[in-house]
Amino acid sequence: MHRRKFLKNSALTSAAVLGTAPLISCAETGTKTSQKISPGRPVTICTWDFGNATEKAWSVLNTGGSALDAAEQGVMVEEADPENQTVGLGGRPDRDGIVTLDACIMDSKSNCGAVMGLEGYVHAVSVARRVMEETPHVILAGDGASQFAAEQGFSRTDLLTERSRQEWMEWKKTSKYTPVINIENHDTIGLLTLDAKGDLAGACTTSGMAYKLRGRVGDSPVIGAGLYVDPEVGAATATGMGEEVVRTVGSFLIVELMRQGKSPEEACREGVHRIMKKNAGRTDFQIGFIALNTRGETGGYCIHPGFSYRQYDSKGHRNTPVESYLKS
Repeated sequence: MHRRKFLKNSALTSAAVLGTAPLISCAETGTKTSQKISPGRPVTICTWDFGNATEKAWSVLNTGGSALDAAEQGVMVEEADPENQTVGLGGRPDRDGIVTLDACIMDSKSNCGAVMGLEGYVHAVSVARRVMEETPHVILAGDGASQFAAEQGFSRTDLLTERSRQEWMEWKKTSKYTPVINIENHDTIGLLTLDAKGDLAGACTTSGMAYKLRGRVGDSPVIGAGLYVDPEVGAATATGMGEEVVRTVGSFLIVELMRQGKSPEEACREGVHRIMKKNAGRTDFQIGFIALNTRGETGGYCIHPGFSYRQYDSKGHRNTPVESYLKS
C-alpha cells in the first residue's frame, strides 16, 4: 500500500499499523497516539497518513476553533485534492464512470448529517453539515442530495479527473463490467476532534469503492457505522470494507466498548477481531478503526488478512498473529 509521506512536521504517526502503512495521522503538540493528553488541550486524529488534513484541523483547534469546524475543514483538504483518488475530486468512479460521494458529520450534541451518492459537488462533508443544520433530516441521497447542494449555493464541479477516467477505461477492458472487492485501497478519511472546551466531533468522507455498482453505499455516510460520537465517552470512525463495518455497526461498537472501560486501542482491536472472526478464511478486504475518548486518549487497529498476518501496537510490539486468533 503506497501512501504519501507527511509533508508537515506537526503531523505524527503511531498506533496500530497495517504492515508498514500508518493507520493514524494525529496532531497535538508533544504527544503521540495511544497516550493520554492533558485536559483542556485539543487533539485531532484521522485515518491513514493524511497529514495535511490533521494539520488543517489542528490549526482550527489551536486558534480556539470548535471541534465541529475542525473536523469539517480537515477532511475538506482531502476532498479538494485530485491526487487522492478515494475522496472527493478525482475519486474513482462507479462502473458507469460516474463519481459519487458519501459523507457524514456529527457533533457532541448528537446532531448529525449525511449525504449518499452525491454527484457534482466536491465538498460532500459541507453538504452533509448543511443537512444537519438546515433541515430536519439526517440523510439526503442521490438526486435529492445534489438538488439540496445546489439550493444551498454550492458550486457544481466535474469530479472525474483525466487520471481517474483513464484508469476506469483500462478497468473496463478486462473487468467484464463486474465490481471487484478491494480492487483499490480503501483510504476513506475519517477525522476525529476534541477541542479546548471538551467538545467532540467527527467527519467521514469518501468516493467509495472503485467501479462499484451504481447506487452502492458503504459505511462512510452511515451514522453508527462509519462514524459515531458520544459526548459521554468518545468518538470512533472506520476505514476499509464498508459492507463489513455496516454489518457490525462498527463505530458505535467501538464507542460502546470504550464505555465498558476499554482504551481506544483496545476497543478498536476488539472491534476488528470480531469482524475478522466472522470472516475467517477471507483474504479480500481490510478493516480498521480509530478512536478518541473524552480524556484525549487515542488509538487504532487495522487488519488486512491478505496483506499482513502480524499486527503491531502503538509501541511497536507484535500482537497475536491473525491466523492464530481466527482459529481460537
